[in-house]
Amino acid sequence: MTRVPLTTLPPNTTPRQVATGGGGGPRYTHRRCGKVSGMIREKSLVVYKERPALVQTLGEKIGIILLGGESLRVRQKDIELLHPGPCSLDSLEQELPQADVQAAWELLEGNRIALAELAELMYGDYTGSTAWAAYRLFKDGLYFAGTLKEIQRRPQEEVEAETAKRTEKQRELAEREAFLERLKARTLKFPEDRRFLLDVEALAYGKTDKSRTLKDLKLSESPQEAHRVLLGTGYWTPWVNPHPLRFGLSPVSAKIPVNPPPEDEERVDLTYLKAFAIDNPWSNDPDDAISVEDACLWVHVADPGSSILPGSPADGEARNRGATLYLPEGASMMLAEEALAWYALGMRSPSPALSFKMTLNDAGAIVETLICRSWVRVSRLTYQEADALLTRDSEGTTELRALFALAEKNLARRRDAGAVFMEFPEVHITLTQEQVAVEPLSAYRSADMVRECMLLAGEGAARWALRRQLSFPYVSQETGELPHVPLQGMAGSYQLRRCMRPRTLSVKPGIHWGLGLDVYTQVTSPLRRYTDLLAHQQIRAVLRQEAPLGEAELLFRLGAGEGASLATVQAERASRAHWLAVYLMDKKGSTWDAVVLEKRGNRFLVMIPALGLETQVALKGEREPNEPVLLTLASVRLPETDMVFVSE
Repeated sequence: MTRVPLTTLPPNTTPRQVATGGGGGPRYTHRRCGKVSGMIREKSLVVYKERPALVQTLGEKIGIILLGGESLRVRQKDIELLHPGPCSLDSLEQELPQADVQAAWELLEGNRIALAELAELMYGDYTGSTAWAAYRLFKDGLYFAGTLKEIQRRPQEEVEAETAKRTEKQRELAEREAFLERLKARTLKFPEDRRFLLDVEALAYGKTDKSRTLKDLKLSESPQEAHRVLLGTGYWTPWVNPHPLRFGLSPVSAKIPVNPPPEDEERVDLTYLKAFAIDNPWSNDPDDAISVEDACLWVHVADPGSSILPGSPADGEARNRGATLYLPEGASMMLAEEALAWYALGMRSPSPALSFKMTLNDAGAIVETLICRSWVRVSRLTYQEADALLTRDSEGTTELRALFALAEKNLARRRDAGAVFMEFPEVHITLTQEQVAVEPLSAYRSADMVRECMLLAGEGAARWALRRQLSFPYVSQETGELPHVPLQGMAGSYQLRRCMRPRTLSVKPGIHWGLGLDVYTQVTSPLRRYTDLLAHQQIRAVLRQEAPLGEAELLFRLGAGEGASLATVQAERASRAHWLAVYLMDKKGSTWDAVVLEKRGNRFLVMIPALGLETQVALKGEREPNEPVLLTLASVRLPETDMVFVSE
């Protein structure tokens, strides 16, 4: 900072700058100045909430008029005197000569003065207008500090630091204004403009609910609007899926290591059984397999609970995730990926398992359930391969046929108990080198067979726990009201789905109306679902003859895991909609076969089987449920995952 020579002020004097001629520079003379009266009178200039005001009336409350014409009655303690008057508000708008603030700051070293003296020092006179100008410079806070009665200079180092800060702020504001202009013109410069878009990106990912940039552009501060701006600028492409992060989910798999199975743990050798792990071809985390032995169904389940104990770091991470996140772009595993090498069935031979043996009667109902730690030898099949084996007379088909027979009995048993069955088309969405593929899933008998075996394992485990009065995570569902005359086909399935009540996860057993079961739980996916792992931990405690978790602790863990799992389900649904929208972005004008599900006001809800998509459309005239219609894709709005179809 350039400094001017300092002049020491004698006691009881006020500095006053006097212009000199002849280029000799400024000189300072001093005159005795009477103190400003502290009395507030009519037409005194005061400040109220940092706004200038003129006193109109005196009394218990003082009447003032603000610059702009607003009249108020205020307490004396709410105002400060700037000038005793008489003053006028009009004079405050007069243009004053440029004040030499730097010189005034220099002269105040070691001195304290009142506002009136500061006005004289800078402007050569103390009037209403100079008092207001001096007040604003004082409140600016760059050069001066203190109170209106004792104004002092700020130290040089503070002034320099504040000046640098303000200069930098002005530079940033100028750069931001230039960025906003480029943003409006869609002519951004990367990577230097990236820093200005970080708040937009954070909003698009759901990490915040505010965006300065969108606010400056007078746009809605919503994740969808942020997504639209990022796409419009080219900073994002359609291949960015923001939905998992919006639900607070990690895009990568768990990292906390999972230990291998304890070597000293006793296991039953079940390698003599033919065990089949049957799943979709893209599945790489098989956690269940099935066998049959006489009138017994064996369901073998991956056994990560052998090393993941309640309260361990891996258990905590799994609880926070709730479930494995399955996305078209890949899976984010609930457990560290190396756990698959230890526990996924068929990844090693033999595989450690927790095996559930259900002895069934002639009607397919469970008579007894046995649970044991085991070694199993697993063969992996796809649904298509399992269905194909049924038509051959080769090794393993006898066991498969027996499994199909058991499954059919269980299906009939559940149907007789009032189970609800629905059929909707499903699709598998995959991403390969920025290409989205949508493949309708075929119906396989083996998929139904595996489902029935898993339901038997869940029912058997629930009965096993109930018999032992074990605190356990039970799954139930209240009875819904079915239509008197249900529709057929896809519209009928939709009608039934609307009757379904939400499932309940609790430590109290109850009927599961939709499945037609008196008691039920889920135990067949401990690699994928935390609540299944929790059930395994309770079972293993009993098998080890140790104390299981109490009801209160189990309920806490159950609620935390289920809450996280719900976020996973929502993220998966939103992500599928995103990639389906990406798939359709370049297909405007394409036609699609659809089926009417129901009428909604003046629109109809339809299903497009080839896309597995339910959507609302406007159709001419009346349409019946299950009536086929031909639709044309009119538009796609990716940020909203909104795909608009119109009728031909």
